[in-house]
Amino acid sequence: MMKPAKLVIVVPCYNEEEVLHETTSQLSALLDGMEKDGKISQGNLLYVDDGSKDATWRLIEELSGKNNRVMGLKLAHNVGHQQALWAGLEWAAQSDFDAIVSIDADLQDDVQAIVEMTDKFNQGYEIIYGVRKERKTDTFFKKHTAQMFYKFMSSMGGDVVYNHADFRLMSKRTLQSLVMHPERNLFLRGMVRSLGYRQEYVYYDRKERFAGESKYPLSKMLSFAVDGITSFSIKPLRFITTCGVVFILVAIGIIAYALYSFIAGHVVPGWTSLLVSLWFIGGAILTAIGVIGEYIGKIYKEVKRRPRYFIEKTSNIR
Repeated sequence: MMKPAKLVIVVPCYNEEEVLHETTSQLSALLDGMEKDGKISQGNLLYVDDGSKDATWRLIEELSGKNNRVMGLKLAHNVGHQQALWAGLEWAAQSDFDAIVSIDADLQDDVQAIVEMTDKFNQGYEIIYGVRKERKTDTFFKKHTAQMFYKFMSSMGGDVVYNHADFRLMSKRTLQSLVMHPERNLFLRGMVRSLGYRQEYVYYDRKERFAGESKYPLSKMLSFAVDGITSFSIKPLRFITTCGVVFILVAIGIIAYALYSFIAGHVVPGWTSLLVSLWFIGGAILTAIGVIGEYIGKIYKEVKRRPRYFIEKTSNIR
């Protein structure tokens, strides 16, 4: 019989002071029950503070002082969700835990799904994805744009799990394989999928956010979608891409006006074709330059090899 695993739950945090007490309460109760049932031998929580501007780190220190399960890493500045999650996973890969679960702090992902994930881990699976059954809690816009994103990723050759974010369980072996990846342009949903190993799925209903505000407004969602396709984004080059698209839209309007003027006989011969060609080709060229620029920007960031993050403080790390 397999010895019960030591489990750590990695939780990236950015301005999560409103939910931390409840998150800790629910996850600690979950780990208590799993230890009591013999599913795990030990369970801990690792909060990674991604340069929060509120009292998140103070609360993490407070919670770790009262609850021996709680540990904390404070990053020196805000590096983004994927990099903060990577910091926690990288620490976990060097620890003595057998299994690692990643989950967001907002309690939208069903913490009870971790029990089923652990059961599948004990059955020999090494990567277990938390997958949403439906998107009832999403707005109409978010639901349909998310579906478009997954379909577009698939059409572009990206291997991602539909309706899966970063809620998953990984064995220590798979995590150590993951952290061997040297790239700085992180898109963990695709990177984990590419590892192979025995993989399984746990389906759950996503809840409303317990408190606070979403850290992924429309602008960040769009940025994350582009990063998922190119694995990186450079703002000035992306601006060029946007300009190209705008010019194409303007060209459509100009085309309509030019055709109308041509039919009405209000133009000099040759003016229509020249105007249409100028606007449309100019927009298409700028769009192409922007797309190429995305990949050049990706290379630019990789070759610099700058550190992904710096740890400013730790709490109850052992």
